[in-house]
Amino acid sequence: MEGLGFSRELRLLTPSHYSRIFQEPARAANPVFTLLAKPNDVGHPRLGLTVAKKRCKKACQRNRIKRLARESFRLNRHKLDNIDIVLMVKTGVDEQSNEELTKQLNKLWRKVNERCKPGAPKPKHHKKRPTNKKPKK
Repeated sequence: MEGLGFSRELRLLTPSHYSRIFQEPARAANPVFTLLAKPNDVGHPRLGLTVAKKRCKKACQRNRIKRLARESFRLNRHKLDNIDIVLMVKTGVDEQSNEELTKQLNKLWRKVNERCKPGAPKPKHHKKRPTNKKPKK
């Protein structure tokens, strides 16, 4: 039986690991989290966390969110295929309770896993939103 730890090989560690996932990922989102994922060849799921200071001001809140995400991943990784996942947070995540965040994450793990399966529909290419900046003269 595999252990339930969160060892180094279960994490995305380098910028190249992250940048590969940002290119045409499978997406799953809710009001507080966005998960980006792609299949990998390493034989197990891996997780990368991005909790921006812009979205969550206090370090203790950012750490709480990362702790909850790691714990939820650790307990659900045996249900996941061999995929790399990047978790990003949205504004307002620090106002949610631990129970609510855990419930949201559990739903998203299942959703992103389904979207990474071989027969799943490919993500649509989204056009970038136009900026409201006026051209310089």
